[in-house]
This record gives sequence, C-alpha cells and structure tokens, in this order.
Amino acid sequence: QVQLVESGGGSVQSGGSLRLSCTASGYINSGYCMAWFRQAPGKEREGVATIDIDTVSIIRYADSVKGRFTMSRDNAKNTLYLQMNSLKPEDTAMYYCAANPQLLGREALRSSQNFQYWGQGIQVTVSS
Repeated sequence: QVQLVESGGGSVQSGGSLRLSCTASGYINSGYCMAWFRQAPGKEREGVATIDIDTVSIIRYADSVKGRFTMSRDNAKNTLYLQMNSLKPEDTAMYYCAANPQLLGREALRSSQNFQYWGQGIQVTVSS
C-alpha cells in the first residue's frame, strides 16, 4: 500500500513560483509511474507532469506547463517535486500527486484513471 502526502501549496501573484512536494510512504521503485494532476473548479482533472521510473526515467509535461514547470525526484527521500515558475492565474487548481505500480508511457498524462494511488490534494492559487 502506498500513501502520498502533498505539501508546498499556497497563494502567489502572477509570475511567482511555488514548489510542491509529494512524500510517499511505501517504497516507490523502478517500474512505477508517478504524476502531478490538477483540477480547477468545474473542470476535469488534467495531467500536468509524469515520470516513468526506470533505468532511465522519462518525464513528460502537459503543453500548458512546458518551460515553466519542472518535475524532479529525490530517491533517498522518496519524494516527488514540482517546481512551478512563471505562474499564471489559469494554473489555479487543486494539485494532486498520483502513483501507479506500472509504467504508463504517454498514456499517463491522458487520464487520471490510469493511477491507483492518490494524495489528498493541495491548493494552488495564482492571483493576477
């Protein structure tokens, strides 16, 4: 069983930065896919960034955040990060960490239903 806990959300002005963290209890090893999703009020949950953890880990980003968001992982701390720069009001959403005990490739970003484990979510609010 994997439990995921997000931290680091908050409120910033447009152009600001935040770093989200997701700490996993239960070992996340090679062969897992992890991701950040977000959901704004009245909208579907959408994939932001994913990582297939393998001999060579592959990170993918949604077009809407490419060049602004960076995903990284600290193996020793079993923690996933999302560095968010140049934030825009449209980035305002609840952000969720997710994990799946299987590599998902390009499918990972397309649907939240691909993921088995979820964190409770953390709010990010960007004001103009």
